[in-house]
Amino acid sequence: MGGDAVYRGLAAESAEDWRALVASGLAHDPRVVATEEVESGREGWSLLLRHERVPFVSYPYEWPFSLLKRAALLQLDLLTAAVEAGLMLKDGTPYNVQFRGTEPVFIDIGSFERLREGEPWAGYRQFCQQQLYPLMLQAFRDVPYQPWLRGALEGIAPAELRNLLRLRDRLRKGVTTHVVLHARLERRYADRSREVKSELRRAGFRKELVLANARGLRKVVERLDWRGASAAWGGYGASNSYSDGDARTKAAFVDAAARQVRPRLVWDLGCNDGTYAKIAAESASTVVAMDGDQPVIDRLARELAAAGNRVVLPLVVDLADPSPDRGWRGVERRSLAERGSPDLTLVLALVHHLAITRNIPLGELLDWLAELGSSLVVEWVDPTDPLARRLLDAKRDGLHADYTREVWERLLGERFDVERTQELTGGSRTLYLVHPRR
Repeated sequence: MGGDAVYRGLAAESAEDWRALVASGLAHDPRVVATEEVESGREGWSLLLRHERVPFVSYPYEWPFSLLKRAALLQLDLLTAAVEAGLMLKDGTPYNVQFRGTEPVFIDIGSFERLREGEPWAGYRQFCQQQLYPLMLQAFRDVPYQPWLRGALEGIAPAELRNLLRLRDRLRKGVTTHVVLHARLERRYADRSREVKSELRRAGFRKELVLANARGLRKVVERLDWRGASAAWGGYGASNSYSDGDARTKAAFVDAAARQVRPRLVWDLGCNDGTYAKIAAESASTVVAMDGDQPVIDRLARELAAAGNRVVLPLVVDLADPSPDRGWRGVERRSLAERGSPDLTLVLALVHHLAITRNIPLGELLDWLAELGSSLVVEWVDPTDPLARRLLDAKRDGLHADYTREVWERLLGERFDVERTQELTGGSRTLYLVHPRR
């Protein structure tokens, strides 16, 4: 077996579901992860499948609004196609979706099963709690859902969302049916789920009702939108201290480094509007562009999606509080650093924010970057720079006395081999291309 491949073993019943999926044509739908049969009867499995490898695993609590919305629409479209083909999706979770750039791909082949007449969509509640309700929360109340999903993997319960919405929100299309009535029915039938399924079957529940529900949900999701005002650094591109010449020099430095390293995976930390992520993408297979400013990341995601991007994945990540290990025994959803090692990391106009605003010691920051094991393009912003000066002025005098270029270069040289430096003409910013010491 190839060490970098992804395999799935199927028991007998699941193997029959797979064969029905193949017969329907959905197994080869480009929206579904590419999958092939490898062999049968291995190690107790009836069938062994090999899947296309996703470039980088991300989670819904890191996705901006527009990516969660795209994932939800994909699942509803696949549910409709499956039911029309005599199949069903047993789940409704966004964790069944990953992204190639901003293009969603459904990865859980095992979620497809043969349709059982008289049964509803078992994934409806899960879809509401983990996709519909988070989107509604942000669209209607301007409340970010990422912290909620990170803290509760099961999502937002119907009664919780009902209590968070205003009266006028409860009158919006889809809210009465999918939130208010859902909460009421859940309270009434909380201990009778098996009995309810039997009642539906006896009443002649038909697949046409599943299709009607899926199409209705799609209309609700399609109408949801969020265009929140940007956070503090959303206007960074218009307010930074670069001259046009320095901006060109910085872009050329990043481009040259990416061409030299030829990275498979790039991390752009504090990517802001994605300018340098897009430059690195010309030489990389995958670029993960991270920033804690969700409005900026959402605008970047919309722009990339409109361009048909399949390389740059924009994520909402606070580097001072990144995603931890989550789920059963901390292994179901892995921390950021456990999901892939970058070959090149961009750390541009970021060090001063982490060191001054978030009070992270320079040595601690460089230790973390060294642990990534990648080459770095990193930018030093001197205390004399207007933006750094503004951050320092907000702190007690002497609190960041070690924030100096001399200390920075000593600590950098202790952990990396410095190949190239480029001082920008403004005099307060310097670029470095460094490599990990072997």
